[in-house]
Amino acid sequence: MFGLTRAKKAAALATASAAAAATALLSAPTAVAAPQPIVGGTTTTTTAYPFMMQITDASQNQFCGGTLVSATKVVTAAHCMVGETTSSVRVVGGRTYLSGTNGTVSRVSKIWVNPGYTDATNGDDVAVLTLSTSMPYTTAPYVTSSQTGVYAAGTTARVLGWGTTSANGSSSNQLRTATVPIVSNSSCASSYGSDFVASDMVCAGYTSGGVDTCQGDSGGPLLIGGVLAGITSWGEGCAQAGYPGVYTRLTTFSSLVTAQVNS
Repeated sequence: MFGLTRAKKAAALATASAAAAATALLSAPTAVAAPQPIVGGTTTTTTAYPFMMQITDASQNQFCGGTLVSATKVVTAAHCMVGETTSSVRVVGGRTYLSGTNGTVSRVSKIWVNPGYTDATNGDDVAVLTLSTSMPYTTAPYVTSSQTGVYAAGTTARVLGWGTTSANGSSSNQLRTATVPIVSNSSCASSYGSDFVASDMVCAGYTSGGVDTCQGDSGGPLLIGGVLAGITSWGEGCAQAGYPGVYTRLTTFSSLVTAQVNS
């Protein structure tokens, strides 16, 4: 069946059942006895990853992540922006803790959602936010359309987020990070069947499970060699064995992102 996206809207969590817990957002498996936020991850800071943005509602309740790619542009997942308007969203930079009050808070002046996105397939899962206030933080480079070789199976990737420690669990107050290996297209297709679209998506995780992104991590970065190469998108559960996390394959959408960044 189709896994849930990794957004963490309050309403979605409030109605999630125990059965739904088995199908949360992005999953990136490794064997770890006691999963942690970004399941199996470790704490980090926005000083270490200054381009890591919180995407929040108007009251600054975080529900997705994003990556600052220019002073006024943030790349995130399309599914994070479904039902949102420029007045309903804020972007917060330089804030390691969800409970913090530091950093820079910006309104959003424009939301671009990839017109090809549909929640029926989770494909084309990319969006770009234009900020009303420039962020004074180091930006992340992102892949070009020609850099398809970065997704070689076994390549180490890094994920970041404030997401839950388990499917439908509690969020991490502090930013967390983990490393996961890129999974081959054939292996990912074995896990997800026709729901996995190789041209749009890339998988990362461990066969045995235990390390993964989870609810609330949606829209955050998949970094390869310090470059934004993917966007946390969806998966079957969180850190389940045999079900790696699924990320937007950013090389496919790089030119669309660039057009928005330059607009």
